[in-house]
Amino acid sequence: MVTDHLSRACVYYGLGRGIRDALRFLAQADLAAVSPGRHELSGGSYAMVSEYETKAAEGALYEAHRRFVDVQFVVSGSERIGYAPLEALREAQPYDDERDVVKLEGEGDPVLLTAGQFAVLWPGDGHMPGIHAGDRPAHVRKVVIKVPVAG
Repeated sequence: MVTDHLSRACVYYGLGRGIRDALRFLAQADLAAVSPGRHELSGGSYAMVSEYETKAAEGALYEAHRRFVDVQFVVSGSERIGYAPLEALREAQPYDDERDVVKLEGEGDPVLLTAGQFAVLWPGDGHMPGIHAGDRPAHVRKVVIKVPVAG
């Protein structure tokens, strides 16, 4: 997992063309005006724009993907993302090939993302997004870019 502010995104361009293109898209698009939903990008990547209220961590599950890297960017608001390597988690629900997601349970560490920050999550990174940054729900606008795993 990598987290940083979008103003330093160029530091991570060497992680691959798909990551570079995703970070450039985030830096150049008017993300406050992009409509919610799925938006196709180049190279098999796509962006999911959503708005929601954060949730409590109690009862929430981690997730991981096999075919895509997530580049998650908080446009407005703030949230915590639980993080744990897959080896520290156990399967709670079997892998769903159609949705490219496995649901997991276990213990991890919370990472705070505020407006302007991004996280890059690889297939080995269990993550639990959308968790309250404080003790009550907060409104978040977020873009998740799904980048196909190379090779």
